[in-house]
Amino acid sequence: MLRAPVVSDQFYPGDPQILNNTLKDLIPDETSKKTALAIMCPHAGYVYSGGVAGETFAAVTIPEDVIILGPNHHGQGAAVSMMAEGVWQMPLGDVPINEELAELIASSPVEKDVIAHQHEHSLEVQVPFLQYLQKNLAIVPLVISRIPFDVCEKTGILLANAIKAYKKDVLIVASTDMTHYEPRKSASRKDHMALEYIENLDPQGLYDTVTGQHISMCGIMPTTIAMVAALELGATKAEIVHYTDSGEVSGDTDHVVGYAGVVFS
Repeated sequence: MLRAPVVSDQFYPGDPQILNNTLKDLIPDETSKKTALAIMCPHAGYVYSGGVAGETFAAVTIPEDVIILGPNHHGQGAAVSMMAEGVWQMPLGDVPINEELAELIASSPVEKDVIAHQHEHSLEVQVPFLQYLQKNLAIVPLVISRIPFDVCEKTGILLANAIKAYKKDVLIVASTDMTHYEPRKSASRKDHMALEYIENLDPQGLYDTVTGQHISMCGIMPTTIAMVAALELGATKAEIVHYTDSGEVSGDTDHVVGYAGVVFS
């Protein structure tokens, strides 16, 4: 399957040269990079969250193989939906799906499915950053619907076991924005409540707090899965790279969306 971009010229520039220059501005030159097991990145338009994403990607070494987990904003397709073969056609060039790694992952609750991926932006906006930093990129994209914690846990363990069997460096990218369309004060309070559980490497606490407190963190399932997988792979630290909100750009602090970047190592 060939997947064409669905949010180029909306969330990010569709022109390759303009996109390349935009990424150059958003990704700081870092002298030292961590080898990370997973990262958490926002997925809004680059004008709003691109700075946080750029900082987060710049902080880590990007291997050739990346698993990207994003929330299902459209409600289509399988609950845990993996595109297992094909190519993503992106403005900076084609990105193949790593079919070998996908096959290692392909077990319940993960289902091979393309429907959930056709219109979903949360994974797509991460790809140009990855391409900019890794010219030999291959991905395994998974779109996650609203699922209970035990299914998140099972999926995270499945990803970790697949990575162990693959025997090469793999980075997991969890795509999420934080609180949506609340005043800055309440959004920051809720987001830092969630970030505290992330820093403490407590996926169950994060899941229970976000769902129980009705925090509108859209990628809670992908983030929980990524945390479980990172812990299975030996993660001992979660570091917040940057937190901000849309009001920094828009000037509207009454209806902000929160953005955070986190590195798990």
